[in-house]
Amino acid sequence: MPDTVQGPGTDHGDRAALRADCANCSGLCCVALTLTRSADFAIDKEAGQPCGNLQEDFRCGIHTGLRTQGFSGCTVYDCFGAGQKVSGETFGGRDWRGDAGTARQMFQVFPVMRQLHELLWYLTEALAPAPAKPLHGDVRRLLDETQRLTRLPADAYAELDVAAHRARVAELLHRVSALVRATAPRGKKRDRRGADLIGARLRGADLRGADLRGAYLIAADLSGADLRLADLIGADFRDADVSGADLTDSLFLTQAQLNAARGDAATRLPPALDRPAHWDR
Repeated sequence: MPDTVQGPGTDHGDRAALRADCANCSGLCCVALTLTRSADFAIDKEAGQPCGNLQEDFRCGIHTGLRTQGFSGCTVYDCFGAGQKVSGETFGGRDWRGDAGTARQMFQVFPVMRQLHELLWYLTEALAPAPAKPLHGDVRRLLDETQRLTRLPADAYAELDVAAHRARVAELLHRVSALVRATAPRGKKRDRRGADLIGARLRGADLRGADLRGAYLIAADLSGADLRLADLIGADFRDADVSGADLTDSLFLTQAQLNAARGDAATRLPPALDRPAHWDR
């Protein structure tokens, strides 16, 4: 369950369906996924085994205390709305408790749907920046194709080549990113794709237009940094300090990345994302 403080008017149209709605999901992330005992999870759990904290109503019994009880990984995870899509639409309201065959199929479909919904989030965001307008037609076509894939019958997902589809989306998002980042101030478009920036001291850094796709920013000090127009797709923000940082026009930032980071009231966020509740504690 995401650990956020949701403000008014943050869903922004089509993105409302790409936000986790745990009240309309049969607890899929608490059952379908494997958990490994670590700093993020207090237990080991096999895929298909319900978490011991999952209640009969599919709510988490320790939701308000997940971080203090060793389940911070649960507050970071985001299904991008795939949970309610699989529960309510793909399986028509059936849940995994009634039939072993249905359960097995739901647990197979859910991670595929989660990937498709993540791609929908990125493609929807790719339509927002004005500099990417020359590619909006391509983005809309791929957005429509991805939406079509989310409406397939349950038995079709076993044969779906989601990796190939992701590759097509990734190539287009890269082109969008290049157009948008080209508008950043001259000399600021650093290429740090996949860079090891673990624990890096980037306090107050001017990272406008930087390519930080897949960068390892674990425990990095980004306090006061300017990340406007920076491509953050896939960047690892676990325990990164973004206090006072400006993320307003950053590209492809997700709620999960924010939930994994540390920030404060001065951190400037894109309007479609929420300030994590634990930042205010």
